Amino acid sequence: MLKIYTYSGCDTCRKALKFLTSRGIAHTNIPIRETPPSKAELQAMLKEYGGDRRKLFNTSGQDYRALGLGEKFPAMSEAEAIALLGSNGNLVKRPFLIGKDILRVGFKEEEWGAVLG
Repeated sequence: MLKIYTYSGCDTCRKALKFLTSRGIAHTNIPIRETPPSKAELQAMLKEYGGDRRKLFNTSGQDYRALGLGEKFPAMSEAEAIALLGSNGNLVKRPFLIGKDILRVGFKEEEWGAVLG
């Protein structure tokens, strides 16, 4: 079954959930702020995106800016990035969709349609 990490106040997350529901795709919705993705899930997603750590971060979020991550990011190791994302769900780009052979961050209907049918 697919797991989708979302934030209830996120319009893009609501669109992604509507997409899954309208197509009858079974999924478990997990609140990302309270339960961030696991280290293993974050590492799998990072691998899916070719090691591009920036793809996993919610760079437009308040926490990202408050922590000054724009300046700190270039010097951050992969392990530091994973630890930070795993400890603060607000920093994770959402929605965060993970399942067997399906890994996506953000929502683009055409992309999700191609992967999920």
